[in-house]
Amino acid sequence: MGCEAEYVSEQPADVTYEQGTAPGPDYVWIDGEWTWGGGRYSYQKGHWDHRREGHNWTRGSWQHTSRGYHWNRGHWD
Repeated sequence: MGCEAEYVSEQPADVTYEQGTAPGPDYVWIDGEWTWGGGRYSYQKGHWDHRREGHNWTRGSWQHTSRGYHWNRGHWD
């Protein structure tokens, strides 16, 4: 089974929406993510998540390469 390329010629527009209020003091906002499927990227809304002791959330970002734009997913460091 071949692997689809996760590159697009143009970076999708930023998505904005209200994130609302944290459900408690131990929550951190996890920005929305772009997921690859069916030959295209789709946006998945952000959410509140429990803070992870000793870790920081690094938000996802677009990377431009000679092949096009590629989404680097957010992660806990």
